[in-house]
Amino acid sequence: MEKVTQLYEGKAKKVYSTEDDNLVIVSYKDDATAFDGLKKGTIVGKGVVNNRLSNYLMQILEKEGVPTHFVEELNDRETVVKKVSIVPLEVIIRNISAGSFAKRFGVEEGIVFAEPTIEFSYKNDDLHDPLMNAYHAIALGVATREEIELIKSMAFKVNSVLKDYFLKLGVKLVDFKLEFGKTADGTIVLADEISPDTCRFWDAETNEKLDKDRFRRDLGNVEDAYKEMMKRVFGQ
Repeated sequence: MEKVTQLYEGKAKKVYSTEDDNLVIVSYKDDATAFDGLKKGTIVGKGVVNNRLSNYLMQILEKEGVPTHFVEELNDRETVVKKVSIVPLEVIIRNISAGSFAKRFGVEEGIVFAEPTIEFSYKNDDLHDPLMNAYHAIALGVATREEIELIKSMAFKVNSVLKDYFLKLGVKLVDFKLEFGKTADGTIVLADEISPDTCRFWDAETNEKLDKDRFRRDLGNVEDAYKEMMKRVFGQ
């Protein structure tokens, strides 16, 4: 399948049309941003890691009954996915206190929750993705109550599957962000990506950070962390 025209360029990916109106090609970049784009940089090889990891994890989730946008991996950086209209609702699942949660509630990082939490934010860069609840989403026409319930159940299923999967690789799935989209026939599927850009991964023994926090917090060894996640998943 060939790229036809560029439809979109975001912080981490470019999207191209194809000869099939229902399919697009996503191309992953090495560009890195944080804090609403205030911090910019490059993580060499990030695009390859995020593309391959995301595709592999989505195939695992498909087998567990979670529909995704994944169609076919073309090469290390490019993948064919179903064309979707993104539901402007970012879904954040948390298993352990970290990041903005710890800051917002004045607690230390590393508290293991009795059960996972879920929160939504309104996907809008200009407004800095403010937190919203289901009632806000319904009021703004972002999603219906039925769609929100479906998204919640899918998100918790993703967490259940991936938390167990990563623990077997010696990695704690601390928290992560998901996005969902609607296909041409209105079906809601998991979209965007699942990667060290969108997840917090900690080594199960040492709690060493193996994700984008190394870039956000100037911890160094950013590329090594991404490579380590590739090694854990693919053994390479």
